[in-house]
Amino acid sequence: MPKTEVLCVGEVLWDALPEGLFLGGAPFNVACHLRAAGTPVTMVSRIGDDRLGDEVLRRAARYGVGVDLIQVDPTLPTGFVRVNVDDSGNPAYEILEPAAWDTIAPTPMLLSRAARARAIVFGTLAQRHPISRGTIQRLWDTKALMVLDVNLRSPFEDREIVRQSLRRADVVKISDDELRRIARWFDLQGSPREIVVALAETFACPVVCVTRGSGGAALWHDGTWSEHPGFKVEVRDTVGAGDAFLAVLLAGLLAGGSDSSILQHANLIGAYVATQFGAVPSDQGAAILPPAPPRRARRRDRHRP
Repeated sequence: MPKTEVLCVGEVLWDALPEGLFLGGAPFNVACHLRAAGTPVTMVSRIGDDRLGDEVLRRAARYGVGVDLIQVDPTLPTGFVRVNVDDSGNPAYEILEPAAWDTIAPTPMLLSRAARARAIVFGTLAQRHPISRGTIQRLWDTKALMVLDVNLRSPFEDREIVRQSLRRADVVKISDDELRRIARWFDLQGSPREIVVALAETFACPVVCVTRGSGGAALWHDGTWSEHPGFKVEVRDTVGAGDAFLAVLLAGLLAGGSDSSILQHANLIGAYVATQFGAVPSDQGAAILPPAPPRRARRRDRHRP
C-alpha cells in the first residue's frame, strides 16, 4: 500500500432520506471525498452479510475507496439510519442498533496498515460500543496523524470518550454547536475564538477547525487564527456537508496549502454538498433501494474476508 494512505475508521451505513437510501456514515463520506481529491484512502469498518452490505462494497470500490479492511459480520446487519430533514435542510438522525460497525475487530492486517498510514480519521460516534472503541483506541498507538471528527449524536454522547479522543487528536473538526457543548463539559471560557484556543491548549491539539454551517468556518493552526464567511447556497439537505469539508481540510493540510486557501476550498465543497441530496453528490443513483429498515442479516456458507 502507498505510504500516503489515509485510513477512515468507523461507521459505514445507509441514510434513509425522504428521497430514498443513500450510502453514508461520516468516516465513509470523508473517505469518498478524500479519494475525489486524489488521496489514497481505505475504509475501515464492518458490514453485515446482507444485501445492503454487498452494495456498500460495490459502491465503495466504484468510488476508488479501498475496501479490503471492511470486515463482514456473519450475524449483525449493515448500519442503517433514519434521517428526518426539517424545512431548513437540517437533519435529525435515528441511528439503529445493533449494527455491524459496532464490532470492528483489531485484525493483524488492520494494525499493520495503521502502523504505516499517513493519517487516520476517526470519530466519537464510532466509539459508542466497546469493541469498536477498543479497536480505534489501539490505532492511537501509531505515529499517524490523528484526525478527530467530533460527532455528537444523541443519545450517543459520552464526555469521557470525547475527552480521551481530544487528548490523542492532532487535528480536530467540530461544529459550533458541539464546541459550545464541549466548552460546558470542560469549563472552557470566553468568546468562541478563546474557547478554541483553550481547547487546543488543554488537549495539545495543534489544529482545531470549527464549522459554522452557512456562516463558514474558522481554523486555529499552530497558533494562527483564520476565518472564512462561507458561501450562500440553496440548501437541499446538509447531510455530509461537514464530512466533505473535513476531507478537503485534511487534503489541504497534508499538501501543505495555506490556511486561507484550505478554508476557502473546504467551505466551497461543503456548500456544494448541501445543495445536493445525500452526502456524496456523485452518488445520485444511490436512491434505488426502498427506504425501509433492513431485515436481519442472512447467513451464507461462503467465506468472506
